[in-house]
Amino acid sequence: MKAAVLQNNKFKIDEVPKPILDEYGEGAIVKVIGCGLCGSDIVKIRNGQAKNGAVLGHEVVGEIVEINSKTNFDVGDKVALGHHVPCFNCSYCWNGNYSMCKHFKATNIFPGGFAQYIYVSEEHLNNTVFNVNLNLSDIEASFLEPLACCVRAVKRAQIKDNSNVLIVGLGSVGLLMGQAAKAYGHKVYGCDLIYERACIAEKFGFEGAFTLSDDVTNFEKIKKIAPMGFDTVFLTAGATGAVDFSVKAARDGATIVVFSSIKDDLVGFNNNDIYYRELTVMGSYSPSPMDLEDSMSLIEDGRVRVDGISTIYPLEQLNEAISDTLSNKIMKAYIKL
Repeated sequence: MKAAVLQNNKFKIDEVPKPILDEYGEGAIVKVIGCGLCGSDIVKIRNGQAKNGAVLGHEVVGEIVEINSKTNFDVGDKVALGHHVPCFNCSYCWNGNYSMCKHFKATNIFPGGFAQYIYVSEEHLNNTVFNVNLNLSDIEASFLEPLACCVRAVKRAQIKDNSNVLIVGLGSVGLLMGQAAKAYGHKVYGCDLIYERACIAEKFGFEGAFTLSDDVTNFEKIKKIAPMGFDTVFLTAGATGAVDFSVKAARDGATIVVFSSIKDDLVGFNNNDIYYRELTVMGSYSPSPMDLEDSMSLIEDGRVRVDGISTIYPLEQLNEAISDTLSNKIMKAYIKL
């Protein structure tokens, strides 16, 4: 089968063995229809975390073509899926830190979503695979996992009713994060360096969105919306300056949720800001099966929109899709197989 195989930080379209269900026993073989390009895929390549020979991609929508399972799935089902499954029985899981579970980190689809076919295990079928509603497009279904990441972040923040929430960074994740926060009943604002993205946020129902410029102007915009600062700030931008801005935008006693990695890992939050202002700074990483279920409901009900976010590329143009994403030529790529 055809797959995009990583070689020296670039993808090469190559022929690789198709997964054989009999070798795994239970589970399913899914023919990949398309797969979203996640920012984490790009980070793994840039940071050398992915080895030569790897097939990445996990925001998959596909069709079951072979199955041996005790679940109710069947050949011909169109599905979207999450790629990690927690054990539900370790100290991490007991405390709700599912994405820290060792079993969670060890489980995956094989070989990866940028391939024509993948193997999905029985425990994936039981926990992280969902039938796609006929009313949903393939691209909408591919947002199941990234939206679930945002759902988990909103839940972890434990935001009080009717709070003022700011999303710092209005890329694809920021737009999903804001809509997820709105779906849970909060007043959501957004900011970005790119004017067009602020316009998309307002189209998606944000109470307001603004572009960032100089510190004085930014401060005036914040004060006009939230005189004391924002109750909760979601940091979804990977720029180093976004850390300092998030602290300035937060009110005393606020919560800042970090949902992004940055190039300079030495940049962090000021200890005295956290101490004297009683700020809560937390990270949020990857979703649980329950978050995936909630994510699917939000997409099916139309409470989260993704129209206009993705640009379609064929598998053969995956490298170009990555380059265009990094240069902000596009917001997000959907790789069609």
